[in-house]
Amino acid sequence: MTGKTFFVVRIRGGVDAKKTVEATLTMLRMERNNYATIIRESSSYTGMLRKAKDYLTWGELDVETVKILLEKRGKRVGDQKVTEESLKELGYESLDKLANAIISGEVEFSQLNGIKPFFRMHPPKKGFKRTVKRPYNDHGELGYRGEAINELIKRMC
Repeated sequence: MTGKTFFVVRIRGGVDAKKTVEATLTMLRMERNNYATIIRESSSYTGMLRKAKDYLTWGELDVETVKILLEKRGKRVGDQKVTEESLKELGYESLDKLANAIISGEVEFSQLNGIKPFFRMHPPKKGFKRTVKRPYNDHGELGYRGEAINELIKRMC
C-alpha cells in the first residue's frame, strides 16, 4: 500500500471552536490538547486535517520515531504499557516489526485491537519554539510541517 503516514497532534484548545471543528477533532480521537494519533494519507483524512488545521499540527513519520512512540507513549486498553508479550498477541515479534508495518501501510494504527488508537503526549520540552496561533510556514506551529514533526515528537515523549 502506498501513501504517507502522518502523525497528528492537537496543540490548541477548543474554546470558541465551531461545532463542526470539534466534531472533526472527536472523530480524529483528539479530545484534549497534546493528544495525538497516527493516520494514513487519504482523501477523507486530508479533508479532516484541512477542517481542523487551526488546532492541529501534522507531518510524515519515520520508523525510528514510531518505535519511540510505541515504546514510551503507547498504551494498551486498561492503561498498561505496550510490551513484547502484548505485541506477540497481535502477531508481531517486536516493536520494529510493528513500526515497519505501520509506516508501510500494512496495518492501520487505529485498527490494532488492544492498543489505544491515540497517544497522550507531554507538552514539548522547552515549549513550542514559535506561536501556536499561526501556520508553520508563517513562523508558527500550526498545520503541516513535514519531516519536522519527528523532532517535535521526540521533545514531547
